[in-house]
Amino acid sequence: MNSLAHPQSRFTPVVRDPQGPRELVILGSTGSIGTQAIDVVLRNPDRFRVVALSAAGGRVELLAEQALALGVHTVAVADPAAEPPLRAALAAKAAGAPLPEVLAGPGAATELAALECHSVLNGITGSIGLAPTLAALRAGRVLVLANKESLIVGGPLVKAVAKPGQIVPVDSEHAALFQALSGGTRAEVRKLVVTASGGPFRTRTREQLAGVTPSEALAHPTWAMGPVVTINSATLVNKGLEVIEAHLLYDVPFDRIEVVVHPQSVVHSMVEFTDGSTLAQASPPDMRMPIALGLGWPDRVPDAAPGCDWTKAATWEFFPLDDVAFPAVELAREVGTLGGTAPAVFNAANEECVDAFLKGALPFTGIVDTVAKVVAEHGTPAAGTSLTVEDVLQAEHWARARARELAAG
Repeated sequence: MNSLAHPQSRFTPVVRDPQGPRELVILGSTGSIGTQAIDVVLRNPDRFRVVALSAAGGRVELLAEQALALGVHTVAVADPAAEPPLRAALAAKAAGAPLPEVLAGPGAATELAALECHSVLNGITGSIGLAPTLAALRAGRVLVLANKESLIVGGPLVKAVAKPGQIVPVDSEHAALFQALSGGTRAEVRKLVVTASGGPFRTRTREQLAGVTPSEALAHPTWAMGPVVTINSATLVNKGLEVIEAHLLYDVPFDRIEVVVHPQSVVHSMVEFTDGSTLAQASPPDMRMPIALGLGWPDRVPDAAPGCDWTKAATWEFFPLDDVAFPAVELAREVGTLGGTAPAVFNAANEECVDAFLKGALPFTGIVDTVAKVVAEHGTPAAGTSLTVEDVLQAEHWARARARELAAG
């Protein structure tokens, strides 16, 4: 049994200097996870030093500011067209400081992931994060994983190269499970309980969801996230992805992974043990806490984020998930059980359907309904140890094309 992220099986990488700051590579530095990670780093210069940054290329001014503030050796952009403006921004802001090496192209982040360092934070959005994930693991780095898609679409590939405990998850739910699992042995775990905010529509029936507009779906009550992740939270596709991820990270069967709606988003997930005890990890909704945990593990970073204020009255609510109104979690269980390329098809089709919904081409309930049709048409997936990156890419390409066809009517 290969438990990729169990805290009782800690992986010590080859490259580690216990006398100095931990060297990091941050992929996706201009996104939400990346910017918050840099905030943690800048507040803890004695603990961390960033040696390289990568980003897609849409925010070169911010990327240049980050690179110079951190004094990185290398900075990379996925879009080759972003290289000239990045170099110009670096030169304009450098004020005499040394300029970092600049890499550009779709393989640049993968190259950075294999650089000599202690940990690689993969904060890239989408399945394009798979190649950097594999590169970091093969290079023996600790992978601080915020890019859930790389694990979803390439689960067998990741499991084949990752050492036990080499991955430290950054999703708030999986960081919570990671911590709670330390309260017992693997044999004592009865089930994992993944919490969901429920999104903005948690009390609505399926019929009431039919007329939901993009602006309504983008108004998340708790978290500030990108549009795809926010819509995934509204449909609960994100929770389906997290169930698959929990299965892969912790080797717990799907029938022992539950989802419960918790609107306050303070209890981030729970582990129930065989004696009936449940351990919950609680903190205010602030991603800097799980990010800092990932960057510093097995040590905690003091004051990474505010804790709960126990001097004030508070109410925490928990509700069962309405699988009729929100069928995405059950669909994800089916997809995860199929394995192989089925999760890649699920993820890619969903991204296309979210795009169609935001453009007004699909109703809100049509997102998961269309994904289910694509998954059903996919048939028997490529599975087991024979799965290759090419299999994943081909399955994604087919799923995106078919989802677009169905969304167009």
